[in-house]
Amino acid sequence: MPEDSEGPYFEDFKVGQRFKSKIGRTITDVDNIWFTLLTNNSNQIHFNKDYTEKYFPGEPFKGRLVVNGFLTLAIVAGMLVEQTSQNGFMLGLENVKFLNSVFAGDTIYAEAEVIEVRESKSRPGFGIVKIRTWGYNQRGEKVVEFDRVFMVRKKGVSWTGEKKE
Repeated sequence: MPEDSEGPYFEDFKVGQRFKSKIGRTITDVDNIWFTLLTNNSNQIHFNKDYTEKYFPGEPFKGRLVVNGFLTLAIVAGMLVEQTSQNGFMLGLENVKFLNSVFAGDTIYAEAEVIEVRESKSRPGFGIVKIRTWGYNQRGEKVVEFDRVFMVRKKGVSWTGEKKE
């Protein structure tokens, strides 16, 4: 990332501040199958339609391929990077909950709220931000919820932690 990148910086975050994705993302069967196979997930419920039709014909799957939860999580987290962590890097995920199944054709949106802001003890010039994040589908149903923790630099500080002149 260039040294002169736009914010947000650590000082821009306040507890209670909210973010909403600027766009939605419709998930396709191809997205789901490729992601599942790339990650070596062998659960056929994500990539074998014949299998899901035979063994999961009832609610909530109705014989449909289920979108891999980690794909949903990654899309939701990514949708908010520009507004939250483009001047930082992720430290961890906490309290992940998959609340409703996602299927091909569902459009996902993301929202988040800042729940913690603190100075970094180990990296001067940086702070740590925790945001409660949730993704929801086109019907407004929450599909995933998690806390994302990231370190973000302060204004006027380079990536090495040195103050810029």
